[in-house]
Amino acid sequence: MISYDDIIVGAGHNGLTAAAYLARAGRRVLVLERADHVGGAAVSAQAFPGVDARLSRYSYLVSLMPRRIIADLGLDLRLVRRRYSSFTPVPQAASALARGLLVDSGDAAGTAAAFASLTGSATEYEQWQRFYARMARLAERVFPTVLEPLRAQDQVRDLVGDDDLWQSVVQRPIGEVLRSTFGNDTVRGIVATDALIGTFADLDSESLAQNICFLYHLIGNGTGDWDVPVGGMGAVTESLATAAVSAGATILTGAEVTAVDPSGTVAWRDSGGGRSATGFWILNNVAPIVLNGLLAAAGADPIETEAAPEGSQLKVNMLLSRLPRLKDASVDPRAAFAGTFHINEDYSQLQQSYAAAAAGRVPDPVPCEIYCHSLSDRSILGPDLAATDAQSLTLFGLHLPARLFRADNNAARQVVLAATMHSLSSVLAEPIENVILRDGNGDLCLEARTPLDLEADLGLPGGNIFHRSLQWPWAQSPAEVGTWGVETAYEQVLVCGAGARRGGGVSGIPGHNAAQRVLEM
Repeated sequence: MISYDDIIVGAGHNGLTAAAYLARAGRRVLVLERADHVGGAAVSAQAFPGVDARLSRYSYLVSLMPRRIIADLGLDLRLVRRRYSSFTPVPQAASALARGLLVDSGDAAGTAAAFASLTGSATEYEQWQRFYARMARLAERVFPTVLEPLRAQDQVRDLVGDDDLWQSVVQRPIGEVLRSTFGNDTVRGIVATDALIGTFADLDSESLAQNICFLYHLIGNGTGDWDVPVGGMGAVTESLATAAVSAGATILTGAEVTAVDPSGTVAWRDSGGGRSATGFWILNNVAPIVLNGLLAAAGADPIETEAAPEGSQLKVNMLLSRLPRLKDASVDPRAAFAGTFHINEDYSQLQQSYAAAAAGRVPDPVPCEIYCHSLSDRSILGPDLAATDAQSLTLFGLHLPARLFRADNNAARQVVLAATMHSLSSVLAEPIENVILRDGNGDLCLEARTPLDLEADLGLPGGNIFHRSLQWPWAQSPAEVGTWGVETAYEQVLVCGAGARRGGGVSGIPGHNAAQRVLEM
């Protein structure tokens, strides 16, 4: 049986991050991946036959990946900052005029005027600036701690130095905070969406799951900016894989792990049959509930007691012949689609959508948001396509939990997709179908992935993009203080993926932290 220092289960971006750090430290590292390629959810793919475009098929933006990891591993990765934060069409019922709110980071006066036009006063924009300035200070203080051993909650609170903000974000449901801070329903909704991406929760939930999601969406690199990876998400994976292999790590694809023995043996199956290897450390880039199954196959007790996770989103990829026309003719579509384009995401709409989905109904309208990669980076399009007005479009539908698809995933996908496209078209000056390209088979360049599709495609339980419920990025018990948030009940078994204490998003943070746990020995 072959022996390694470290065996990593799963070649997603976190597994590759851990592999690169460990191999650079001179350790013998084996990475096992069931798919025929590395990257997990951080991949680029030609989604439509006969169309020369490589889309970020699952994850699509980068915020939480620390610049320190990029520098440490010498990653050949370029991230582009977006000038426009967001555009939000105002529901017609709320206005006699077709207009929208464009938040332009490069034009404070223009943004202030847009807020005043929407709300009728300067107060809302002043509140907006004040709120995000305070969140920026929190981010500057909290984010550097994610690459350190866990601190006690009181230590982080003292570090933040703003007790009122701490109570608002960490101790009170975010819904209360938004209602007391902002008076306009549309503005509240724009802020609220960061609490709901990938999280199925009422904004007033006492669980505060929405607050944890909100925090992670606003602390990335101390700014909360969400940047465009040049070349798509596949460029992130490729740079990490190159760093790991160049340092000496061995990566085996087509190798499906079947059992993890806490004593250090990992079994897997590939085209040649069953195989196994030993390692002192076993780092797992799979969801904790998946690791439970691998431990059980080796006769070991589970590490995870949380109920089965559930994703809550629809991911739609599209290619367009051009950007669609807007109802608000005063806004350039290239500006509107360059940031986050909010669709039917007013605060009241988000709450109504949650209530509908919780009752087992598809929300009407479906709240969703759109991002256009190709406005910031044309390299994902082939030369001929890039020379045209073609654009990529990524849509992320909220409050669409896995339970809505359980009875018949294929049928529900079609129903929900149709409802989502209707929601999108309702805020445009023309049906979105008018501008969707057709592939080599004559079909629309339109691909939808439900939570159950993500479960099948990527092994994400319930399609949960965070592997499990997100957790606060500090210790929740005295026993956790000083640990890396990756440890399990088995000393040699670590979690190096999104299910770790500071997991979620494309960050590399759990991979880094698991590697540091190994290297501190």
